[in-house]
Amino acid sequence: MRILLVEDEEDLGLAIKQVLIGEKYIVDWVIDGAEAWRYLENEWTDYSVAIIDWLLPEISGLELCQRLRDRQNPLPVLMLTALGQPENRVTGLDAGADDYLVKPFVMEELLARLRALQRRSPQLRPKVLSVGKFTLDDANTAVQVEQPDRTGQSIPLTLKEFQVLAYLMQNPDRIIASSKIRAQLWDLDEYPISNVVAAQIRLLRRKFAQYSCDCPIETIAGQGYRFNSS
Repeated sequence: MRILLVEDEEDLGLAIKQVLIGEKYIVDWVIDGAEAWRYLENEWTDYSVAIIDWLLPEISGLELCQRLRDRQNPLPVLMLTALGQPENRVTGLDAGADDYLVKPFVMEELLARLRALQRRSPQLRPKVLSVGKFTLDDANTAVQVEQPDRTGQSIPLTLKEFQVLAYLMQNPDRIIASSKIRAQLWDLDEYPISNVVAAQIRLLRRKFAQYSCDCPIETIAGQGYRFNSS
């Protein structure tokens, strides 16, 4: 799951980003509202949740929420703020925020709020993702493969292998361009080399072969990759 974090307090922003990465989220962190809006308008990147501070340079978190809702964008938003009065909470929720967390807070509560948003939001992928004979489980960072006439095979994956496979499984039988996969699964600040997606696909195929399983990822020449669900 990819998260947009908009927080101008650098110590807090860095701490939140590190905690989220530790929970296997992909995080883009920006420090002002204008940059956040550019990220939100970027058609190459799809966010599952936005964590937005209320008081931001350039464009406030409140206005970011209002812009999203004015454009009928259903992106779940968790608002962070030091403004904890009931009237402030009402204002934030009326602007389109889905939840509201008052500073200071503990990271465990932030993670709990994200899990609650995930349960309430149908567009967020479930913890267990199954397509055909393949099942992913976040808790184990592995893929379970049903095998005919024998016990199913569990294949352990690295975090990035898991993320690539999960993204393709969320879009079964669709051709996804390499550039789209890179934009969705790598930190935009990392500027990864252009063949990083191809390298991860090779590693996944090698991992499946190591466990005597056919890899469901197909290369479509000149177009991208496809997860074959059949």
